[in-house]
Amino acid sequence: MNHILLIVSFIILLCIVLNIITSKIGVPVLLAFILLGMVFGSEGIFKIRFDDFKRAETICSFALIFIMFYGGFGTNIKEAKPVILKAGLLSSVGVVLTSMFVAMFAYLVLKFSWINSVLIGAVISSTDAASVFSILRDRHLNLKYNTASILEVESGSNDPFAYMLTMIAVTMISGSITVGSVFYMLFLQLFVGALLGVLIAFIFKYLINRFIINTPGFNMVLVIAVALLSYSLPTVVGGNGYLSVYITGIILGNSDIRGKKELVPFFDGITGIMQILIFFLLGLLAYPSRLLFVAGTGFALACFITFVVR
Repeated sequence: MNHILLIVSFIILLCIVLNIITSKIGVPVLLAFILLGMVFGSEGIFKIRFDDFKRAETICSFALIFIMFYGGFGTNIKEAKPVILKAGLLSSVGVVLTSMFVAMFAYLVLKFSWINSVLIGAVISSTDAASVFSILRDRHLNLKYNTASILEVESGSNDPFAYMLTMIAVTMISGSITVGSVFYMLFLQLFVGALLGVLIAFIFKYLINRFIINTPGFNMVLVIAVALLSYSLPTVVGGNGYLSVYITGIILGNSDIRGKKELVPFFDGITGIMQILIFFLLGLLAYPSRLLFVAGTGFALACFITFVVR
């Protein structure tokens, strides 16, 4: 146990140092966290063997809850209102078109099977919310035409369509899919996720302003519980938890709630730790020797999606 704590503390300190260095030289810090994970991984210097993908998924899903919540919490609704339609089109039609074009490229040019091409297109069709929030807010980029707001809202709301496309591809592999099941899945993802996100936010807003919590720090504990609830409840009933937690964050972040100023630095720290956790684990799961065999294909897909599709 003590050895594990020693390693964890050492990794966090290294990540902080990397954050300082990358901010000066202009390299995305999340990329540095992935590379650090590779250094600690089974083929790196420290030889930490970790290949439990199911556990990694659980940990990363948990971490992403707080990243999505704080992403919504820091979104200015006044700036977001004029771009909601554009962001909505990008997170729905844009995701579907991205998936289609990538699938066509994978099938026609890279010669994947058609089912694998569809799956690849679905998996990489959406933007990564953690990366978008990190880059836009850490860099304080002054983008024209409300582009930053469009990107933030789009990255926070594109999960339902990407999830739907991925589930369609997986279901196609198993051979059991109908048009009705697709639309029903999409309805549940969007409607239930959005509805519960709004309800939870307004209920919590009423409670935190109605009842005074005298114990210092308990407002933060309460907000953590709300973030977890706004993800887990919609997920249990078939809705999209990430959309729900993002909407809850938007409503609370743009509301006058008790202890709001204290919540900002608290969640700054929490989301920083969660970003380290996610991208370090991704690096830990990677096998650098295997990357060489797929580097050409991956680079071709990356160039196509960056310079053509996007």
